[in-house]
Amino acid sequence: MASDPATGTLVIDPSPYMANLVTQMLRHLGRKDIREASSAHQALLELRHRAFALVILDDALEGVDGIELTRRLRADAESPNRHVPVIMMSGAPDARRIAAARDAGVTEFLRKPFAANHLQMRLDAIAAHPRGFVEAETYQGPDRRRRAIKTGLADRRKEG
Repeated sequence: MASDPATGTLVIDPSPYMANLVTQMLRHLGRKDIREASSAHQALLELRHRAFALVILDDALEGVDGIELTRRLRADAESPNRHVPVIMMSGAPDARRIAAARDAGVTEFLRKPFAANHLQMRLDAIAAHPRGFVEAETYQGPDRRRRAIKTGLADRRKEG
């Protein structure tokens, strides 16, 4: 019996140990349909041929890093996963790298090492606050704004 593709999760990490660890965390959190990929090439094949409900990827992939992989995924109008939430993991990110991930279309970010409860918090944030997909000339991905800011007439610039 085929599983529901809307529930599938793709874990992309060059370390088989880390991919398995994340898979075990996801199983502990109730996820069942989990695939693993160890390279950007393998991940792109999976992403082109099957729709996933979630992608979790490491930033340090060889060849095409996690940021570029996310950028390609978001820009591919033919991809069944263009709008899928993406959680990026990284061992030693700095503020510039986290901003670059956000600007590539990453939905949530996890700093390694992390525990299952940290992963659960990101999954809960994705479920509780789904963000619309933005298509602009220089950006395709989830709305980067975390909260709506109401502006009154006094806050608006005057045309003139």
